[in-house]
Amino acid sequence: MINAKLPKLFYGGDYNPDQWPKEVWDEDMRLFKLAGIDVATVGVFSWAKLQPDELTYDLAWLDEVLAKLHDNGLYACLATATAAVPAWLAKRCPDVLRVDFEGRQRAFGFRHNFCPHSPSDRHYARLLASKLAERYQDHPALLVWHVNNEYGGVCYCQTCARAFRVWLKRRYGSLDAVNEAWNSSFWGHTFYDWDEIVVPNALSEYLSPTRTAFQGMSLDYARFNSDGLLECYLNEYEVLKAATPSIPITTTLMGTYQPLDYFKWAKHLDVVSWDNYPAFDTPMSQVALRHDLMRGLKDGQPFMLMEQTPSQQNWQPYNSLKRPGVMRLWSYQAVARGADTVMFFQLRRSRGACEKFHGAVIEHAGHENTRVFRECAGLGRELKALGETLLDARTEAQAAIVFDWENWWAIEYSSGPSIDLKYLNEVQQYYDAFYQQNLPVDMIGVETDLSKYQLVIAPVLYLVKPGYAKKLESFVSAGGTFVTTFFSGIVDERDLVTLGGYPGELRALLGIWAEEIDALLPTMKNRIVMKEALGPLKGEYACGLLCDLIHSEGADVLAVYGNDFYQGMPALTRHRFGQGEAWYVASSPDAAFLNGLVTHLCAQKEIVPLLPTPPGVEVTQRVKDGQAYTFVLNHGDGLARLQLGNRAMTDLLSGNVASGLVDLPAKGVMILSAVTDPQTQSPRST
Repeated sequence: MINAKLPKLFYGGDYNPDQWPKEVWDEDMRLFKLAGIDVATVGVFSWAKLQPDELTYDLAWLDEVLAKLHDNGLYACLATATAAVPAWLAKRCPDVLRVDFEGRQRAFGFRHNFCPHSPSDRHYARLLASKLAERYQDHPALLVWHVNNEYGGVCYCQTCARAFRVWLKRRYGSLDAVNEAWNSSFWGHTFYDWDEIVVPNALSEYLSPTRTAFQGMSLDYARFNSDGLLECYLNEYEVLKAATPSIPITTTLMGTYQPLDYFKWAKHLDVVSWDNYPAFDTPMSQVALRHDLMRGLKDGQPFMLMEQTPSQQNWQPYNSLKRPGVMRLWSYQAVARGADTVMFFQLRRSRGACEKFHGAVIEHAGHENTRVFRECAGLGRELKALGETLLDARTEAQAAIVFDWENWWAIEYSSGPSIDLKYLNEVQQYYDAFYQQNLPVDMIGVETDLSKYQLVIAPVLYLVKPGYAKKLESFVSAGGTFVTTFFSGIVDERDLVTLGGYPGELRALLGIWAEEIDALLPTMKNRIVMKEALGPLKGEYACGLLCDLIHSEGADVLAVYGNDFYQGMPALTRHRFGQGEAWYVASSPDAAFLNGLVTHLCAQKEIVPLLPTPPGVEVTQRVKDGQAYTFVLNHGDGLARLQLGNRAMTDLLSGNVASGLVDLPAKGVMILSAVTDPQTQSPRST
């Protein structure tokens, strides 16, 4: 579990008592206890309050807050307060101020307003973290350390330029290697001195915000920026861990936030935490993917849902209320997919500034007589009743989808073949085929061990890292099924094309080679025509975006294109390799094709849906000590009728025993476990 001090699903959120007079604090404690809140994240943006000038620290108010939390039976997720530099630091040390993409140095303001490579920011941030660690290392309320908050952004200042050159020296060793990696002989860009290298931005290599002349350089700057912000995190992590080796340390991630390589970051997080803010109309499969990705960052370890809103957001174009039951439903979706916490931003709604209309457990009314508070209190009671039942329960999946940040960066820095090619969209389409059928699937990185999986899908594997092709060959040789798609195997980790024909290093595994890649306009479609039925796959399907023109080199041709001058060329192939199979989908198909393909591949591997359900009902499962807990969530607006079969199941939330046909109301949730005989502790049927 995250921390044995609190052996239950954590329930709480961001608390900012420094924004309120002390007379409000006692009322907060009363309301927290009434809502079942047991964890408060404190101090996230309090640097200016904790350190009013270069030499002065004022921790007395935080002492009082932590004491009050402890006296009222609450725990603290204690932040290091470094997410926004104070005004005095920006004035005293202007090297902390970022330079934007257009080359303009920012003035003090907003948040995430520090240069990742500023010596001053790192110095004072580490000092503050040290002060907090020294003072609170033995505090009984301390549950988790929260470093900074939602790291993000990019800086292009001269400090970053110098640090980039140092990073390049470590990565490549020589200027010759840099020139080779960036293919700098193109356009006469050869560098003869390290100081000739400048940061890639609007003043140098970018033709527009989305088009860069030298993708290799931009790819390296993305790596450098992610690494630089990670160094900022580690700068504080080190002093916290030295003082409190048994207290878990985290920082909040943001799901599919493109600029940071979260698989690399996760190695340095004791527990992954993330902030979940879907819009009113965000498809639930997109939220599910992000939960599964957060779980996959540390090989299935449960994560923290650090932030969500109990009611509405303030920063989206249309900030709709969460309808009755939705907050509870979405909270359980997070738990269903691996969260061991349910936490909010924020516990008390701010009175002023940009988040005053961001929802909170305690609204501006200031009391418990609101719909939102009643819903939060109801969820608090349920989580208390669940106790430690679900803690550390894991998700068991035999199928996985590969997600790689460097591949994402490289694809979208590319100058072709289509502006509409978006890595995340293609990954989501394959994920949706599992989600819609209640088939468990893990989101994994390229370093993840593949041996526990039967089926691995890597959509648009454009960039192939050293050794990964061999890893995939070993997986398939041992009996695994691998699937990849168009625009795969094109470049190496430097974004240099692997010569000899696409898909490069994957060619032997897939048994094909691709001669050309056609980019279709948004109004254009082709067809995938099946040569024969493969389970539910039969007939023909629409496809678009890109079409690889491929030739078989031993692969079975299972479907062909139906249109254009490449009509009759392979569109779907299967190559038997060792004891397994490698599949290639040469275009971007419609949902019906992907659903059929995933159904067929899973049936081959005896991967079965957790539960058949009507549309809009999500099912997933966590397992602990051999006991499976099946979550059933009705996202629809109407009653859903489910067939549970003959086995008697207990709903942990209601206590009811159910089997056969069951009705689940709109926005309803069940957590089902098999009824056990108290004499044998084994499942019994009815």
